Amino acid sequence: MSKTMSANDDALDGQEPTDAPGAAGGSRALALLLLITGAAGLLASWVITIDKFELLKDPNFTPGCSINPIVACGSIMKSEQAEAFGFPNPMLGLVTYAIIIGVGMSLLAGARFPRWYWLTMNAGMVFGVGFCTWLMIQSLYEINALCLWCCMAWVATLLMFWYVTSFNVRKGFLPAPGWVKSFFEDFTWALPVMHIGVIAMLILTRWGADLWA
Repeated sequence: MSKTMSANDDALDGQEPTDAPGAAGGSRALALLLLITGAAGLLASWVITIDKFELLKDPNFTPGCSINPIVACGSIMKSEQAEAFGFPNPMLGLVTYAIIIGVGMSLLAGARFPRWYWLTMNAGMVFGVGFCTWLMIQSLYEINALCLWCCMAWVATLLMFWYVTSFNVRKGFLPAPGWVKSFFEDFTWALPVMHIGVIAMLILTRWGADLWA
């Protein structure tokens, strides 16, 4: 009885509840973060996919997020990088972000996942961050245009990656020194803030006031 009450109190406080050996469930805060970032990424992928189909039907179609010569989603969609795997990139997002939403819903329902599951999800997010980084570099320095929906997906991916990585380190699923665990316990938020800040700085350095011209 007391253990059940303690676990419920931890969940309300936003801390991870005590888990059965070999499995772990995230806090309500982590579950909500995965839901929100997954939904944001899915929305971005959905809008870009719809606009891509419109562009295929009408080469002169201008997406709603094409504001000026720099903030021009159409330029991104017409590039070779937009189909890195032979199909439109956002179609990959439709699948992966939907999976993240499912994980978030499962955690809210009290699901516990084994170590291999958390590490597999973390590995997928490493790929996601790497892919987003490549797309960002291509956007800034090769295509010379920026897609706001893409930026939304980048931010969502970075947030979920850092918080799931933090979870895995704190749970001991990813081996790390004690000071790294302590850092993640108190300052997980600092890493995504710094990461997103670097991206924002690169964008401003690349275009500056021309973004709003």
